[in-house]
Amino acid sequence: MPVTPPGAGSPGILTTTDGQVTRLTLDRPEALNALTPALRDKLIGLLATASADPDVRAVILTGTGRGFCAGADLRGAGGAAGERVVGERVAGEERVAGEERVAGEERVAGDVARTLRLGAQRLIAAVLDCEKPVIAAVNGTAAGLGAHLALACDLVLAAESARFIEVFVRRGLVPDGGGAYLLPRLIGPQRAKELMFFGDALTAADAERLGLVNRVVPDADLPKTAHDWAARLAAGPTRALALTKQLVNASLDTDRAAAFAAEAAAQEINMTTADAREGVASFVERRGARFRGR
Repeated sequence: MPVTPPGAGSPGILTTTDGQVTRLTLDRPEALNALTPALRDKLIGLLATASADPDVRAVILTGTGRGFCAGADLRGAGGAAGERVVGERVAGEERVAGEERVAGEERVAGDVARTLRLGAQRLIAAVLDCEKPVIAAVNGTAAGLGAHLALACDLVLAAESARFIEVFVRRGLVPDGGGAYLLPRLIGPQRAKELMFFGDALTAADAERLGLVNRVVPDADLPKTAHDWAARLAAGPTRALALTKQLVNASLDTDRAAAFAAEAAAQEINMTTADAREGVASFVERRGARFRGR
């Protein structure tokens, strides 16, 4: 597949594709890559595009500068917690979840929930539901929604300088963006409460110790390590990986009978793919498999 030139993509997000690996790089270093509503929606769209594109077989999500993602942009155009407080301010107006409001107009019950549902929660769902494996390459601070964006990924690599912060409590807010869903499933309820109650910064080494991070690497090695991992995934049986991701993500929310039924159905679907036939043939013929993602 042709290499997409660096710098391509939407403003605030650099997009490159090389060897069936798409790299999405948040590019607002002056704001530690904090997400405005517009940037968040563009990222959702790019994840959906990668999910549907058969020529994309793995995704890397990272940032430029000192931050992976500082969460929602509370100083600029709102987003997640910021949307709850001030909404999206554009040309003196306040826009909430696609509805225009005159600044100062009284909110009605349901605005906050709707904004979260269509905003931060939709972003986390886009990562969880992406049909390609998504690797977070956490290059610096990952705070609030930014931390949840990283932890929603299938694999998490962290630079030694990375920090994870459940910052919501510092602002008197409830964790959103799927945090109370993700963290207990990753590290258990007591550890999750400790992080969310105190809001202390968690070092990369401590995040690895708790099981939030797969691997910590020197800062200079992060891009190469992420690409090497993604290249291995891109050479794998893409549909089998997608079904495996779906099974694992669903397993924590269901009982054994439902999990076993889902597993059987996934294997039934997977056996119709060319990669499954190639995998079996390569075993019988005692050679390496050549998967094409089909």
